[in-house]
Amino acid sequence: MSFTTIPEMFLCVCKKYKDTKDAILSKKDDVYIGISHSALREKVECMSLGLLSLGIRSGDRVGLVAENRLEWIIADLAIASIGAIDVPIFTTLTAKQEEYIFSDCQASAIVVSNNFQLKKVLEFKENISSLRHIIVMNKDFNEQDLAVKSMDSLIDFGAQVRSQKGRKSIIEEHIQKIKPDDLLTIIYTSGTTGNPKGVMLSHRNIITNVQDSVSVIKISDKDRFLSYLPFCHSFERTTGYYAAFSCGCTIALAEGVETIARNIVETKPTFITTVPRLLEMMKRKIQSNIEKESPKKLKVFNWAVETGRKYVNSKLSAKIPLYLKIQYKLANKLVFSKLREKIGVDFVRFVSGGAPLSADIAEFFFAIGYPVSEGYGLTEASPVVSSNRVGEEEIGTVGKPLPNLELKIADDGEILVRGPNIMKGYWGDPQASREAIDEEGWLYTGDLGMITEKGNLKITDRKKHILVSSSGKNIAPQPIENLLTQSPYIEQCILIGDSREYCTALITPDFEQLKKVADNFNISYNSPNELITNEKMIKLIKTDLDHLQKDLAKYEKVRKFSLLSAPFTIENGELTPKLSVKRHIVERKYSYLIDEMYKM
Repeated sequence: MSFTTIPEMFLCVCKKYKDTKDAILSKKDDVYIGISHSALREKVECMSLGLLSLGIRSGDRVGLVAENRLEWIIADLAIASIGAIDVPIFTTLTAKQEEYIFSDCQASAIVVSNNFQLKKVLEFKENISSLRHIIVMNKDFNEQDLAVKSMDSLIDFGAQVRSQKGRKSIIEEHIQKIKPDDLLTIIYTSGTTGNPKGVMLSHRNIITNVQDSVSVIKISDKDRFLSYLPFCHSFERTTGYYAAFSCGCTIALAEGVETIARNIVETKPTFITTVPRLLEMMKRKIQSNIEKESPKKLKVFNWAVETGRKYVNSKLSAKIPLYLKIQYKLANKLVFSKLREKIGVDFVRFVSGGAPLSADIAEFFFAIGYPVSEGYGLTEASPVVSSNRVGEEEIGTVGKPLPNLELKIADDGEILVRGPNIMKGYWGDPQASREAIDEEGWLYTGDLGMITEKGNLKITDRKKHILVSSSGKNIAPQPIENLLTQSPYIEQCILIGDSREYCTALITPDFEQLKKVADNFNISYNSPNELITNEKMIKLIKTDLDHLQKDLAKYEKVRKFSLLSAPFTIENGELTPKLSVKRHIVERKYSYLIDEMYKM
């Protein structure tokens, strides 16, 4: 299929598959219900006609504030089909944050999911002169404001228009007028300092990234995706949604992170786009369950995992000794096949991005029969820059650049990229655009990296995350944090050391593991705080840290650490919606502990 815009892609796919298969699977009354391509196309066209009836036109900005659901997809495609520009945001943003974004882009309308999201918009509605309409996905909202309408009523009105003679082709006519270089979306980056910037992505930007990603990931219409990352994030939108849809895959919508295990059993996906955090949680859960088994079974499991690691690394090096093939076949029969049966799917490929994936996690999933294709990107690149090729993976790297994209490493180690997927710039901020993209079209990513002997890109750290000790040593925190979280007792870790004499760490423990240790040694406790202040527990974690960092340079080693009584969460503002730690927030919140660790 050939297409140059997202609406054109949508039409081509819908015309090809019609009623032959499910386009989207979503939960209703605790049961997955499918919608065919024909039915989805009808809803999108009706919604498009409804938007036109409100006066929304090509080039208008329309906000989108909703959780992943079928209506998000319908709204997104309807907005795009009339040439309007959607501005999707995370549902966790405050009213004040939303006001800044929708005021900055001068939104004409905002689509929200429910009453809670509606109330936030109503707080600032009068402050944005361009805002004329608020559309609610749920039916049970309570609001008399004439600007507020239900999405259902808009679709119903569009259906009436569509049923009139000669009106069915109106949306196709609109789609034909959309040009590849027209804006499709403005995605506001969260940013660590200052106000967020609106990344302007055109249809060409996204379509070329979709097509190049598909050529690398190698998906077909036989595949089924399980989607749980927010659609408003560029990684999930391009890979888990647009790329999957363009190939005719069925996309199943997960209910949330906490239901992934159940949704895997229900939907039997062959692909899951993910961030490393989910894989880390899955691995911990598997290990926690196996530790409840007999010592004999635990010993066999550990042997199987170690055999699997050796097999995987040998396979990726294309040199598998015969004895190792035999051992792995036995490990698969005794352990891995049974483990996959418990998880509920015999094969699934994870496509990981958004944050660095530790080699330990990657090896584990490859070993049990769930390969991981790690990639790298950023919103300004639509977002995929590079990805490991299927069968050519090099663990610890993010693969080779996508086709049609150039990549080079600057003298200071910064990764620069150039190609048709690079953004048009930042909305209303030409200075920031010039700072991000030079005159030759190179995007300065802000990430540091190197090219391996096999030609794959290896991310060393974020340029802005590099810690410089008081003695002038440069320290990349992410590799060290990934190393330390290999301890079964450590869930999350933040390295501290900028302008300091030595490194320290803030650690959130795995309390399930600590409780097991406490029970085994008859250590009494009534709260998490009592566990983290127990000298035996502190010594246990220190022993693990010393072992894990034995090969680090002296200036990279953690000398002191503080244990936190609660994990970092999105609700507390310590994690982004893609589960990355907001360092500046965490450092500010626990500044008293950090100061204590540097007292002599």
